[in-house]
Amino acid sequence: MKEIYLIGLGNPGKKYFNSRHNIGFLLLENFSKKYNSNFLLKDKLKSSCSEFQINHSTFRLFLPNTFMNNSGDAVRAIVDWYKINLDQIFIIVDDKDLPLGKIRFRKKGSSGGHNGLKSIIEKLQTQNFNRIRIGIGSPPLIKGKNNFDTISHVLGNISIEEKSILDKVYSRVIESLEQLNIKKEEYIMNELNSFDKEQP
Repeated sequence: MKEIYLIGLGNPGKKYFNSRHNIGFLLLENFSKKYNSNFLLKDKLKSSCSEFQINHSTFRLFLPNTFMNNSGDAVRAIVDWYKINLDQIFIIVDDKDLPLGKIRFRKKGSSGGHNGLKSIIEKLQTQNFNRIRIGIGSPPLIKGKNNFDTISHVLGNISIEEKSILDKVYSRVIESLEQLNIKKEEYIMNELNSFDKEQP
């Protein structure tokens, strides 16, 4: 039986629940709900964990409770506990460098300035792991200044307009993840990377 490990990045706690930085959490919560599975806190994995089966594959979903900047601690704990190959894990993360609703599935790469990915790369000592990045659009410029209000943007709440786009994104990503055990990864990668939020 194939095992697939999905790790959503975000910050635990009500305060951050609906923030753009928590898209990894929100997507996996939707996925888990679809299969009537609940997340349970597992201290040894530094995460809440949900598990279910689809077509003879076990899906294990994790929401780290380490806070974004220490996501690597949870990922390391998960990898060590299950003794898994890194190609079995998929990190789901927000990306302010992608337009809202764009999806990018990559098998390796730098952190791109994302603290969650930075922490994972440090703890795993490699950049070679699957990541599915979901665009949240770039932060607004700070009035009268030449730089962006990044923190308010990523920790800000998702608006109703954004949510309607992101709901489509979640559905698309979940449908692709469900196929991970039956379709070639390259196929899924193309499917996600060519996703267009304007399509009906």
